[in-house]
Amino acid sequence: MNPSLRPPVGPAHARILGVGGYRASRVVPNDEIAPRINSSDEWIRERSGIVERRWAEADETVAEMGVAAAGKALAQAGVTPEDIGAVMVATSTHFKQIPAVATEIAYKVGAVNAAAFDISAACAGFTHGVALAGDMVRGGSADYVLLVGTERMSDLIDHDDRGTSFLFGDGAGAAVIGPSPTPGIGTVVWGADGSQREVIDQSSSWLEQRGPGIPERFPALTMQGPTVFRWAVYEMAKAAQQALDAAGVTADQLAAFIPHQANLRIIETLARTLKLPGNVAIARDVVDSGNTSAASIPLAMERLLETGQAPSGGLALTIGFGAGLSYAAQVVTLP
Repeated sequence: MNPSLRPPVGPAHARILGVGGYRASRVVPNDEIAPRINSSDEWIRERSGIVERRWAEADETVAEMGVAAAGKALAQAGVTPEDIGAVMVATSTHFKQIPAVATEIAYKVGAVNAAAFDISAACAGFTHGVALAGDMVRGGSADYVLLVGTERMSDLIDHDDRGTSFLFGDGAGAAVIGPSPTPGIGTVVWGADGSQREVIDQSSSWLEQRGPGIPERFPALTMQGPTVFRWAVYEMAKAAQQALDAAGVTADQLAAFIPHQANLRIIETLARTLKLPGNVAIARDVVDSGNTSAASIPLAMERLLETGQAPSGGLALTIGFGAGLSYAAQVVTLP
């Protein structure tokens, strides 16, 4: 007779206990970008809603920004670094394949007892991480999880590309996820459409950077904007509604809607499609932060809470979407 394994034991529920953000120091207005792409401030605002974004200086690395955001999240949660059982980092712009930047962030924040690994799900990385962290806490593999989204998108864009150069910004956001007496993270609705993986892509692979025929330009993000827009406003509206249904709540019970900050037109179209009532706070962090990819949702969440636009303990619908084409949505209780 084979011996039976002892089943893992964890709390019944999990929630976000604290959130923190770090915005890169250099403010870059549209007027600085427009001449290089033969554009204008008005043109950029019409297509994206973006007025300015933040770009990181040399010392504001993916790791250092992540550490700063993590410190704020830990402080708000009232959790010591030693209590963290796992550190997950969602990023697309850590350009060392090994080791994971999560190991550096874990060390620098003092999470000496934590497992540490990165998540590669592009702009949907943070919402994927929330789902994974909630399951880890409830499954008993970590008492507390530190989840970080950190990006230097200014390193990945082609600054001469009229379709992408004005969209992206740099920054980091973090959340601490731990046990809760009541449900705090709704059932995740997620997926990916790999048939459209080239819609948001990298212009060349790292392997093509060595040997004969090296591309003239460093690999950069490429995007078929109209296709992404159509997919986001139609397919993501469905996923967002499914997340509401899975959580057993309706739009009028929400305190906030915090989608990935890709484009103000996408955000407002999703809000209309979901028929969100006027009392629901809608994150519009993209206006002065740009698209910060995996950092965008925690940065927007922090701002809504700090400004009092959304209350602690209220329900928020979050949805991340991007390259892959990957997405993940869930309703969460705000810290």
